[in-house]
Amino acid sequence: MQDKKVEIPVMSNLAAQGVEPEVLYWVGCAGSFDARAQKVAVAFAKVMNAAQISFAILGQEESCTGDPARRAGNEFVFQMMALQNIETLKMYNVKRIVTACPHCFNTLKNEYPALGGNYEVIHHTQFINDLIKEGKITLKGGGAFQGKRITYHDSCYLGRVNGVYEAPREVLQALDNDLFELKRSKTNGLCCGAGGAQMFKEDEEGDKRINIERTEEVLETGAEVVVANCPFCITMLQDGMKAKEKQDEVMVVDISEMIVSNNRL
Repeated sequence: MQDKKVEIPVMSNLAAQGVEPEVLYWVGCAGSFDARAQKVAVAFAKVMNAAQISFAILGQEESCTGDPARRAGNEFVFQMMALQNIETLKMYNVKRIVTACPHCFNTLKNEYPALGGNYEVIHHTQFINDLIKEGKITLKGGGAFQGKRITYHDSCYLGRVNGVYEAPREVLQALDNDLFELKRSKTNGLCCGAGGAQMFKEDEEGDKRINIERTEEVLETGAEVVVANCPFCITMLQDGMKAKEKQDEVMVVDISEMIVSNNRL
């Protein structure tokens, strides 16, 4: 995987050279196949390169963690996928994993240990926050988001499921942005509407789609930018903005994209 400005190493190539990277970047299905999420994957790779982090991806050897299958009730498919991934990770002696997808984060961190897969798993917002605190990334002034009114959406799997609230907010504070909290945030946060495998099925009966409800809450803040930490959330919020015809007025971005813009990486 590469673009004009960043080259992303693959684990098998490094292993052939006898090199063992510091961290495995778990890209996830969205980061691999969804055009919008691919931009986030590249942005985060740029951040790691700027911080001189030794990392690699599995590339063709990475399979879905099995999260959607388990949420949809297919335990057999989940375990089949998980065990395949665990064997691949064992082959490369992987101990530390970073991912930009809270669904992958939750599954690798909390559900793989029962099947023999024990790793230090970090979400990319936590990783970026640590890089800033350690001085490995020095933030610069300006950037596309300077002076913008910003709000932040807590994804369910990073927030309420894993209790990670402060790391992404600390990154936004380090970027010296004015953060306007949504009326439902942190432990009281509202789902974007995609979790629990809902991303892959038809809507159930109801008066309003969840992502529309959440989009309306974002618009109530008067925000020009809504920051998310999950590819599913980004998709649902962007769809909500399009439904409200606000896609040209409100940007939906990932924290890694804000770092890239700020540092002009």
